[in-house]
Amino acid sequence: MDVIELLPRLHLLRFPVGQAYLWRDEHELTLIDAGPAGSASPIAVLAAPLGRLRRIVLTHFHEDHVGGAGDLAAATGAEVLAHRLDAPVVRGEIPGPPPVFEDWERPLHAEALQHLPRGDFARPPQITEVSGGEVLDFGGGAHVLHVPGHTHGSIAVHLPEHGVLFTGDAVATSPVDGAVILGVFNLDRAQAVASFHRLAGLEADLACFGHGDPVTGRASAALRRAADTYDRDH
Repeated sequence: MDVIELLPRLHLLRFPVGQAYLWRDEHELTLIDAGPAGSASPIAVLAAPLGRLRRIVLTHFHEDHVGGAGDLAAATGAEVLAHRLDAPVVRGEIPGPPPVFEDWERPLHAEALQHLPRGDFARPPQITEVSGGEVLDFGGGAHVLHVPGHTHGSIAVHLPEHGVLFTGDAVATSPVDGAVILGVFNLDRAQAVASFHRLAGLEADLACFGHGDPVTGRASAALRRAADTYDRDH
């Protein structure tokens, strides 16, 4: 796990596939996504000197984002939150629907799978379900937005007081040129594009994605420029 400080109270946690974010309010911590299976131990080591892990917010059900959540919750007592549409998949009650791949996405997905642990992983013992519209008690008021398309229950988290936006996999940056792009491996592309536009309408200086480097300045402008290309080209 690579750790990158984005702000004095915000760290990016990068895994072989995907990434998570650790936010600190005084001595209380919030984790946005939990990495793949096996991530709990390094996250706990990082978090321990910073404060108590209070909550884990899961942006969607894919295993590179939820794999570490069960072990972390069991070890720390942290509350786990997920959208009500994705929560049954996170709990392991039902299988997650597979993405509707673009042809060019298939080799990317196959490559990503090579870097994920095989087999099942510990599931969170309990999940607090959200629907979108909630304001969570961290970061000066964390607004939960339902942004379907990548999965039916994908969510984003916006911290208006700090100008920070966590998009999950609704938005990404290209590993080739760093351009802001629509997230890949979506269930419903039209919904995903609509959600991208919704996120681009928010005010944020720092945008944090599930995959790819964050935009660390004037993020709203970058998201709007990118969203406009999907209007013209898609």
